[in-house]
Amino acid sequence: DVILGDPKASVTVIEYGDFQCPFCARFHEQVSVQLREEYIKTGKAKMVFRNFQFLGPESTAAGEAAECAKDQGKFWAFHDAIYDEELLDGREHNGNLNRDFFVSTAQSLGMSAGEFTTCIDSGKYADQVAQDTGAAQEVGVNSTPTTFVNGRLLRGALPYEEFKKVIEEELAKG
Repeated sequence: DVILGDPKASVTVIEYGDFQCPFCARFHEQVSVQLREEYIKTGKAKMVFRNFQFLGPESTAAGEAAECAKDQGKFWAFHDAIYDEELLDGREHNGNLNRDFFVSTAQSLGMSAGEFTTCIDSGKYADQVAQDTGAAQEVGVNSTPTTFVNGRLLRGALPYEEFKKVIEEELAKG
């Protein structure tokens, strides 16, 4: 897992997402950004993203590309760029998550284009993304976004206040 925030934070927010999912993009825009400001940056919580790339080839390709970005320490910036792209039209299966987009995004984030393209073209993370998706199903994930806050299930693109309530309850436990 790539952890965003202090690995020692007492609250762990795990998002299972599909990069092509419009509701995941909405979660990114309306919940994740606020969580980062209020809880991640303050050291109260940490965030983890796990692949549940089930919507088709574009999703799988995006998951693999994000794993390649992780190799260069740019996972979260790449994650955000994919969801920002998805917010532009909110549609699945429209061809926007493609190799050209991934490479141009990698370049704009200062990654080595050669290293990144070698990674995505080789399918280096195909098995990993498939395994992550299978592991998500094993813990009961069947839609995206599915989020766990210290093991407590929050399904869907719920309002920020729902996440804040659960996080505050977890913080109060000490």
